[in-house]
Amino acid sequence: MKIIKTKFQDLVLIKTNIYKDKRGFLKETYNQKLLKYKLVFDIMSVSKKNVLRGLHIQTKKPQAKYITVTNGKILDVVVDLRKKSKTFGKYFSIEISEESDFSLFVPEGFAHGFLCLSETCTVNYKCSQYRDKNSEMTLKWNDKKLGIKWPSKNPIISDKDKKGYSIDFFK
Repeated sequence: MKIIKTKFQDLVLIKTNIYKDKRGFLKETYNQKLLKYKLVFDIMSVSKKNVLRGLHIQTKKPQAKYITVTNGKILDVVVDLRKKSKTFGKYFSIEISEESDFSLFVPEGFAHGFLCLSETCTVNYKCSQYRDKNSEMTLKWNDKKLGIKWPSKNPIISDKDKKGYSIDFFK
């Protein structure tokens, strides 16, 4: 496993080795030695095609997240909400599937979301903090100021996510 940097400070891809044979494949998805974060909480999300989850952030107890797709394919999107960051308000997106040879590490201070591109998808998160529903917020997925290029114009969204805040709220 090795770390691949992005243009965003501390946002990295964790490249993994995949061992394939006629039975399928084996992939190591996580190794604590690579990250300085203690990841204490796991979440698994199952979605159907065209479901958009996010963009979520915890403000009082921020979470770093380690994202791995174990079934299907997603467009994963993160937005830098760290006020002192050179990339504040910018987004990073990447397609991740069960066959990808990487996982995505999202540091604290980023809003995170994804769109399910396959018939179904399973996304596994490892988080550095436990869920704190009192500090959960949603950044508006289609905020024009962000300019995120989602491949679906009419995704399936929860009522909570429909009430997301503009990027201006986080400035």
